Amino acid sequence: MSTLTIRLPDDQHERLKTLANRRGVSLNKLFEEFSSRAIAEFDTENRFHIRAARGDKVRGLKILRALDAKHKTR
Repeated sequence: MSTLTIRLPDDQHERLKTLANRRGVSLNKLFEEFSSRAIAEFDTENRFHIRAARGDKVRGLKILRALDAKHKTR
């Protein structure tokens, strides 16, 4: 496990401590949660771009038009 030192304005630090307390977790656990979410978003975006590069744009647009048409008839 690694140790990370970050510098924050005092008011931001206090607000994060309050947030952690309200969630019933430590400040360390709060940052673990934040970093896990950020990594998941990053990985999802990367997978999307990789799949989009391999995809068939014409077929994809056709599917989207069909979904739009279906949605409009509801």
